[in-house]
Amino acid sequence: MAEKKKYNYLKEVTKGIVKENPVLCLVLGTCPTLAVSTAASNAIGMGVAATIVLVCSNAVISAMRKIIPDKVRIPAYITIIAAFVTLVQMIVKAYAPSIDESLGIYLPLIVVNCIILGRAEMYASKNPVLPSMLDGLGMGIGFTATLLLMGSIREILGNGTWFGLDLPGELQIIIFLLPPGGFFVFGMLIALASKISGKKPPKATGCAGCPMAGKCSIAKDEGIDRACSALPEDSQTEKGGEAV
Repeated sequence: MAEKKKYNYLKEVTKGIVKENPVLCLVLGTCPTLAVSTAASNAIGMGVAATIVLVCSNAVISAMRKIIPDKVRIPAYITIIAAFVTLVQMIVKAYAPSIDESLGIYLPLIVVNCIILGRAEMYASKNPVLPSMLDGLGMGIGFTATLLLMGSIREILGNGTWFGLDLPGELQIIIFLLPPGGFFVFGMLIALASKISGKKPPKATGCAGCPMAGKCSIAKDEGIDRACSALPEDSQTEKGGEAV
């Protein structure tokens, strides 16, 4: 009998905040992040909606993971996610119409958010219900925190307000409300998250350093040995006259 896997429930929740932040470390959900982070209130609305969908869809997908056929798992996941997104959208329309109006098309587009579908495929489909729910909660918190941080920075610097409240001074750098300002803040936060998590970019480059080299037609045509020769000298190890 296979040994039962032990879960650290606290780690399942906290990993998505910094170490495996879905936006800053895994670079998922970039489109809604840049689109709705022009104001802190928008960020909270999108983050809470996505978190609810993450937790609920992860729970259902995990509970049904043994009965969903492998060939139709992606359509099944999307159907489950779409059902929860529809419920959340109806609730937001009924009780928070201003948030629904500000989020616009990006609220129903949660259905195809890479974060939600990615956690369903990579985690919920392989783990029990409780850890899957906690994983969804942690990823949702990380997503919400990133949106709130980006939204606060862009709103304060670009509009001189925070949650709609006027701040002292007349700081209004309009570019922060535009796409270039969004990409700038996004890049700075990615650099900060990398520094905090201690992650370093891999030294190896080229085909030999790519995990898909075995399936890549270019790597097969060129040959892995030839690809290795294009690497920096300090990333090659001579063994029997060949770079490995």
